[in-house]
Amino acid sequence: MTTSIESPVVDARERSGRRHAFVGAYMGWMFDGYETFATVLVASFVVNDLVGPGAAGRNAYYVGGILAITLLSWAVGGLVSGVLADRFGRRRVMLVSILWYAICAGLTALAPTYGILLLLRFFTGLGMGAEWGGGSTLVAETAPPRRRGLRIALLQSGFGVGFLIATGVWQLVNQGNPGDWRWMYVIGVLPALLTLYIRRSAFDSPLWVKADQQRKAVTDALASGVLGTADAGEIVQPRLRQLFSHSDYRRRVIMLTFGALASMVGWWAVSTWIPVYAKSMLAGTTGDIAASVTLVVFVYNAAGVLGYLVNGWLADIVGRKPVIFGYFVASVAFTPCLFLLPDDRASLIFWSAINGFFTLGQMTWLALYPSELFPTNVRATGMTLVFNLARFPAAIGALISASLITAFGSIAVAAVVIGCIAYGLGVLVTWFLGPETRGTELPGPTQVVATEKMKESAHE
Repeated sequence: MTTSIESPVVDARERSGRRHAFVGAYMGWMFDGYETFATVLVASFVVNDLVGPGAAGRNAYYVGGILAITLLSWAVGGLVSGVLADRFGRRRVMLVSILWYAICAGLTALAPTYGILLLLRFFTGLGMGAEWGGGSTLVAETAPPRRRGLRIALLQSGFGVGFLIATGVWQLVNQGNPGDWRWMYVIGVLPALLTLYIRRSAFDSPLWVKADQQRKAVTDALASGVLGTADAGEIVQPRLRQLFSHSDYRRRVIMLTFGALASMVGWWAVSTWIPVYAKSMLAGTTGDIAASVTLVVFVYNAAGVLGYLVNGWLADIVGRKPVIFGYFVASVAFTPCLFLLPDDRASLIFWSAINGFFTLGQMTWLALYPSELFPTNVRATGMTLVFNLARFPAAIGALISASLITAFGSIAVAAVVIGCIAYGLGVLVTWFLGPETRGTELPGPTQVVATEKMKESAHE
């Protein structure tokens, strides 16, 4: 596959459009983070309200079902969004997906039964997963090469900021009433307003616009008989076929998926169990357990936001792969520290901060590095394929989390074993993910084998 590297001249209007595109993508991803962690925070309350106190003994299974269905639909929506973003544009997919998940989140607040809530969480997850593909690709394609790492880190940090907002909002709306959880989803309607801003102010990337113009020109030339299928090359083929027809890209998808699996499963094993772990560990040590658990969760996520930013900053200075490797190694080292060492609230907060910096902060690489390894016409497809294939095992883990805890004997042991195995996999595969890409231009769209007949037709 032949690619071109371009640095389009950017006028003031385009620069403004790119800034607005970043703001739209950041806000969309931030609300994704809010929606994700809001569900983690309220899942047990949802079960108590919709299933009833009699489900207390099976609470973990019902909670696991809510988290699993969200992760599963997120993966499905993400996989589809990559192909759509490469075909119809990053901005359009981002806009539609944000509106979709905002509406579905609002409907979740009205769910009368557990079954209907699961259905609505599935639909919400489709939009949440789709937003990442359009937004991340758009930001990657409009960021300056030397600062792409930090720009992507700023974008990814929005997810952690969403976690912080969800934590704070839950503190405000949780008054001890059975239906307090519904307010978390009512607030989830707010992203719908964001679509008005994106539609008016954001622009698609010049790289995608050029690729789309090229595709349309080739399609017209094929329809008129000016260009033959052999001359058109791969640009008219389905996106997945374009991606997997080349051994280099096929290998990158496979290895990157292993890396994403390490980050995703490790993060799931650590973050989703922190609230319950903190509650059990602090029982009998403080008068206000709920406030202490909230503080632990807040510190974990706040440190994760800092971890995002440092990850991108370092990636622009020392390179993508050394930073990925360092974060995986640190995650292996500090996951046992979080779940085995604390013996009071202060030490739990300290190790939550250290662990959050690396386990949540490492997510920057999932939007940064893959964006630099695929050409424009399949970039979103490649990125979302890698990011979302890893969500299926995470969804299965969430579904069987109660069984895993039982099998390992405790949350602490389960988190340490699963987390360290996952992050250990990341340590092993980092150096096989692909070439170093620090400071490089993004590969442009696939080139078409242009014939003289097509050139002559274009001049007519």
